[in-house]
Amino acid sequence: MDRHEFGAAVRQLREDTAPAAVGLPAGRRRTRGLRREELGDLAGMSADYVRRLEQGRSHPSAGVVNAIARALRVGRADYERLCALAGYAAADGQVPNEIGPGAMRLLERFTDTPMFVSDAAMNLVAVNKAFLALGHWELTGDPWEWNIAWRTFCDPFHRFQQSPAEATDHQSVLVAQLMSTRLRFPADVALAALVDELRSRSRLFDTLWRAPRPVTAYESSASFVHPDGDAVTLVGNLLAIPGDDLAALILTAAPGSADAARLAEIVDDAGEPAVIRVGRPDPR
Repeated sequence: MDRHEFGAAVRQLREDTAPAAVGLPAGRRRTRGLRREELGDLAGMSADYVRRLEQGRSHPSAGVVNAIARALRVGRADYERLCALAGYAAADGQVPNEIGPGAMRLLERFTDTPMFVSDAAMNLVAVNKAFLALGHWELTGDPWEWNIAWRTFCDPFHRFQQSPAEATDHQSVLVAQLMSTRLRFPADVALAALVDELRSRSRLFDTLWRAPRPVTAYESSASFVHPDGDAVTLVGNLLAIPGDDLAALILTAAPGSADAARLAEIVDDAGEPAVIRVGRPDPR
């Protein structure tokens, strides 16, 4: 475990927790979130122990991790992350793949913006019609055809083009995400099979798995070559969806640019907006 990362995560969660959310009066406060004393009272430990945890000076037991998660009333995703950082497996080990109302609202509201939602194993769960309109995601019939990591390392898209630097960032994010997910869900058989297959089929993935690159950015740009021959350059931003352990990738063009105009044409030609559920939670 990395005590400092665990401590930083606890502090972030404490500061992000509204007092009212855990049954405490808000009152006048100089700082946001809960005080260490309040978290200690709720979790059954001293404020000094909470301080030592946040400073990385104490190793938490599994019971302490559970007590903090209960006290802060965190969602499943945050609980899994705390367990992973503390070096423990969570209570169960299957990657969640249900798309909640928050993620659905994102897809339904941004109808003119290409977007998809993926689970922690990098399987696409749902996409909007604007994303499919880009025309680059060819279906192959392969069991992993909707998995982002598989398509990147083992079956690349011909109409998705990146510079070497952008591709490096993209690959680093995918490997880091899968490594974190594998640690948090050690009992997920489908995830283990996916990682084993990636390591067997892709020398690059296996190299990065054994010696991962640092993640420097959670966005990258790429050119999408439309089937009609024209290309549009878009920037992808990866956003976490708290509570569901899902992520959304949003693709945008620079405002007022030729790419923005071309993207608008592509989306208009796609017809009525729609959300399509496409994910494969069990890729076997």
